[in-house]
Amino acid sequence: MMRAKSQEENVKRVTAAILIKDDQILIAKRKANDQLANKWEFPGGTIEGKETPEECLKREMKEEFGIEVKVQEYLGESIYHYDHGSIKLLAYRTYWESGDIEPKVHDEIQWVSLDKLDNYQFAPADVPFVERLRSGDIEL
Repeated sequence: MMRAKSQEENVKRVTAAILIKDDQILIAKRKANDQLANKWEFPGGTIEGKETPEECLKREMKEEFGIEVKVQEYLGESIYHYDHGSIKLLAYRTYWESGDIEPKVHDEIQWVSLDKLDNYQFAPADVPFVERLRSGDIEL
């Protein structure tokens, strides 16, 4: 007998790096042919297999930008139900350790200060973290 998947099993776990350098935060613009085309996001990606969120962020930052990062404290989660599926976005304070940033899967990257975050249209799952950064709930 097959059991039905629980709602939690249908939620894809995704990481987000709140990557800080010189009081600015790295954001990345999704490609025009991606789901959520042209939306800005905090970089990261889908947790694979038995990977921890921290291992995922280190791997994704290496694959997507060619950099090594140090993953620090967990900053919270955002659950969002898109038409194409639900995600649980797990955000971590992250620091750039080495390498030159070269975006490989995004159209554009920006280093932005807190007061400029409102100038970008973020993917819905990322919006709660933008709000927490702007309110000071997440400090740089």
